[in-house]
Amino acid sequence: MSESEKWAALEPFGRFGIVSYGHVRYLVPDVALQDVTHELAPEGIVRLEVDGPAVVLLDQRRLPDEVVEVRCGSAAEVAAAIRDMAVRGAPAIGIAAAYGLALAALRGDDLAEAEHVLAAARPTAVNLPWALARMRDDPTPERARGLHEEEVDRCRRMAAHAAELFRPGTRALTHCNAGGLATGGYGSAVGALRAAAERGLLECVLVDETRPLLQGSRLTAWELEQAGIPHAVIADSAAGSLMARGEVDLVVTGADRIAANGDTANKIGTYSLAVLAAHHGILFYVVAPSSTLDPHTPDGSGIPIEERDPAELTTRFPARNPAFDVTPAGLIAAIVTEDGVHRAPYAESLA
Repeated sequence: MSESEKWAALEPFGRFGIVSYGHVRYLVPDVALQDVTHELAPEGIVRLEVDGPAVVLLDQRRLPDEVVEVRCGSAAEVAAAIRDMAVRGAPAIGIAAAYGLALAALRGDDLAEAEHVLAAARPTAVNLPWALARMRDDPTPERARGLHEEEVDRCRRMAAHAAELFRPGTRALTHCNAGGLATGGYGSAVGALRAAAERGLLECVLVDETRPLLQGSRLTAWELEQAGIPHAVIADSAAGSLMARGEVDLVVTGADRIAANGDTANKIGTYSLAVLAAHHGILFYVVAPSSTLDPHTPDGSGIPIEERDPAELTTRFPARNPAFDVTPAGLIAAIVTEDGVHRAPYAESLA
């Protein structure tokens, strides 16, 4: 089969365009493209199609080698996609759940049961119950799309605030994926990197691979490549050495839940980075929308930590696989939301 025939054979998956970066060619859904050198359109990441109806997700498990969409025909299927990480990232999970509840309403399903199934999909990201609560009185496609638009707008605003923390020639390090894929569009931490690059402040980005599912080396690197931002993937365990060599100016990450005192849950390995940054005198920033704030949880000890299938690590030996850890507020130089740059004490500045 010729190369063109191989690409043509993928057409049944939907409408696609072929985009080249150097010697690599990507298959990209047409709906996902505004200007691929800049960003994915929000509706290319997650959307609700009324005809069907179905929630359609860009399958993040298949990136960057394949760009494939997943169609979910029920709230239970959306919950499964969240649980299996076809869609991931706290804001994107919340948006997908909002669309899932709207889908249940369109189908005439039991909405209380649909909300229960969606809320139970993943426990750590507070955006999930946050979005479902806002859908409860108006479970319509219009309301879900409105929440999606608001979340992307928050990302753009907080990215602009975060860019003010960068200096010309900044060499940044980031962990996991806090880009448009994780937020439904534009991104939180990666949005900050994008905004800094647009202002000519960013020299390069070191991207932790982020084991065990490699959200950094698969997803963040892919988004930075599309944006044309210089970057290099590193082993998670290389971060401390590179800090010691003076190759990191700041660390910026997203968040899945921020307690009232500023303690922050994020992808496993974030806490280690914050400790390393503190030891080396490097500023550690968290960029997240206000939908990730949890004022009802006083501190990080009350944040539920998801334990995922040990088979993600090994199928032969006993294993522990916590998906998140909690970085104490004292290690965080600033938390940036759409409302601005917040400094300690966070119980006051985030209130």
